[in-house]
Amino acid sequence: MIKSISKIGNSQGLIFDANFMELAHLKLGDQLNVSVHEGGAIILTPIKSTPTEEEISASINHVMKHYSKTMRRLA
Repeated sequence: MIKSISKIGNSQGLIFDANFMELAHLKLGDQLNVSVHEGGAIILTPIKSTPTEEEISASINHVMKHYSKTMRRLA
């Protein structure tokens, strides 16, 4: 895929279209780690946040509340 550097305000940048964002599993606001290697290769790596203990607990409680009958049958 070929992209061109564009002027964005007083800076320069790359525009990622919707297809690229979907292909890369990215969404607006995601953070990327940018590294430059010898020869000028630029690597963009998504930074995936890990859920907090509270978020995990809330998810478990949600599943247990909505699927308690199924969970009992599986136990």
